[in-house]
Amino acid sequence: MKNFEDRKDRFQFFESFENPLLNLTFKLEVPDFVTYCQQEKIPVFHFFLFHLFQATMKIDNFKYRIYQGEVIKIDQVIPSYTVLNKDGLFNYTRFEYSEKRETFIQRSLEAREVAMNSPKLINTGVDLDERSLKNYIFITSIPWLDFSSIQHPVFKFKSADIPSMAWGRFEKGSNGKITMPFSVQAHHGFVDGYHIHLLADGLKKELEENLK
Repeated sequence: MKNFEDRKDRFQFFESFENPLLNLTFKLEVPDFVTYCQQEKIPVFHFFLFHLFQATMKIDNFKYRIYQGEVIKIDQVIPSYTVLNKDGLFNYTRFEYSEKRETFIQRSLEAREVAMNSPKLINTGVDLDERSLKNYIFITSIPWLDFSSIQHPVFKFKSADIPSMAWGRFEKGSNGKITMPFSVQAHHGFVDGYHIHLLADGLKKELEENLK
């Protein structure tokens, strides 16, 4: 992992922190994918989610994890996001990632249906082994709010190595763009503000290329 070796001293520096997390919230501006999805009858949330994962998996820094005291790089990802069930309680989805958009969206829709219809909390990860848990990326959508900051729950700050991402209410601008509050939380030993910039830029390009 040459890319990690180049920043190993940065990781070692932040690893000594009680809380090594970097948490940035900012206004993300992207092409108007909402209108496109409505015209093509594609679920808006799931379309955006797919392209976010596509952009994320192109940046090594979001794939580094700490496993049994060593840094590893995951080669597959488990998408997981929160939904509200029929009782108004949050629940977790979990499904197998696919690089094919249609397959990804179908699996995501099926996982959402299961989570929404389950009165019990599911997909917490207790059924997975320690190594498999490292494949997660956590997603939260808060579509009602134009928030300016967010702090994701963390079991242990010192060992928190799984990126968490969140976005809020979409706003259509007169310039043909969509803006939203967008947040990324990640281990600062792996991810800097620069990499979050790369993610935002990569997501914009992903959407631009797939709205044609």
